[in-house]
Amino acid sequence: MGVPGPVPGSPGRPEDPVMGREEVDRALGRLGAEYEAIETSLLALQDHAGRRLLEGAALTGITKDRWAATEQSVTVLWAHFDAYTETLTTARALRARRRWPSPDDLAELTELLRGSRVTVSGAAVGGATAGSGGPARLSEQFSLEELVERMNGLYAAALDVIVAADAVWSALPARIDLLAAELRRTLSLARSVGVRPGEHPAGDDLERITYELTQLRAQVVSDPLAFWVPDADRSAAPGGGRPDTARYDRAARALEDIRREIEAVLDVRQDAERRLMRLRDVLSRADRTLTEARQARGEVLAKIAASEVPAVSGPPTALHEQLGTAAEYRRHAQWHRLSPLLDSLEQRAEDELHRARESLTAVTAPLAVRAELRGRLDAYKAKAARLGLAEDPLPAERYDVARRMLWSAPCDLRAAEQAVLRYQQAVAEALLPQQPDGGPADGPQGEA
Repeated sequence: MGVPGPVPGSPGRPEDPVMGREEVDRALGRLGAEYEAIETSLLALQDHAGRRLLEGAALTGITKDRWAATEQSVTVLWAHFDAYTETLTTARALRARRRWPSPDDLAELTELLRGSRVTVSGAAVGGATAGSGGPARLSEQFSLEELVERMNGLYAAALDVIVAADAVWSALPARIDLLAAELRRTLSLARSVGVRPGEHPAGDDLERITYELTQLRAQVVSDPLAFWVPDADRSAAPGGGRPDTARYDRAARALEDIRREIEAVLDVRQDAERRLMRLRDVLSRADRTLTEARQARGEVLAKIAASEVPAVSGPPTALHEQLGTAAEYRRHAQWHRLSPLLDSLEQRAEDELHRARESLTAVTAPLAVRAELRGRLDAYKAKAARLGLAEDPLPAERYDVARRMLWSAPCDLRAAEQAVLRYQQAVAEALLPQQPDGGPADGPQGEA
């Protein structure tokens, strides 16, 4: 809103010089432009979105008190503007009477334009000076310049309240809603990993943040001016300042810290699930190996005679019970108990699998010996056939004896091994050069 330029002398005093015609016309032109600017500003103030929100809101606290005073100031502002309009209209009508105004006209115009001829009722004056503690006045006289200054002050104060409230409402509720949406996602993630109020500190913190955001949003909506920090420079334009986001920022930081903590818990949960799956797999392989060892032991006892076959232990019952305990810890999100238990179970499960494999190897050793003897017997038979000894009576006889022992049940491994050795010896002797008397030549015996 514009302010008229300085005028010589003091308004309304008799010694002020009378304005000339051209000076009057310039003053009326300036005041007309100022009138349009004031009217535009007042209409913009009337239609301001922040003003409409303040009128329709259920206000509390500082905002309620300041908006009540502002509404009264706006009413006074319009009353001042009406008085300004009336005086300007009178001056324009007086000037329009004659092309060349008379000295009396110029004197009256000077008094209207520079003197204290604008009368404002006591109600309007009292509203404009509310809180001053002075006595109530029936009316007060102003010059146009003084009236514009008064309107500028009322307008700036009203606009400051409206702009501040609108700025807070434009900034904080939307940010609080976004943070509340992030809070809901974090709560859902927290429940998925077992972080709940009363069971985990982060669950209690989330409950406190939920309450804080609910209270903060309600307070911001009902008392926005409580969250406005004005500029230190009070001479700045109306609305100079910023929304106070301290409480919002604290809640956002706390939520971010909790989100990181829950993500860490989620990583622990995922790692625990992988470890549990791997542990179940190791124990399952140990059980299958022990089952195979027990079946192999029965086969060995049925097929191998005079052989010591070690006993096979049962499944690791204690390990399976502790695996069930680990699953309970996982189900109830007791990660501080689950991790050390998994550390112990993993090593013991690996040891159990190693023991089961050793048991299977020990149990099946006689079968492996029999298989090795069978392979050796067949290898020597192939060698004898390649050297033309397949029809030799002694090797053939000893081969038959060894084969019956190795392919009969139960098999006496010690006797079968001796029979294989005798067959090898017979093949070796058959390959030695013969003496004239028909016996083998002297010399070392062995393979040809």
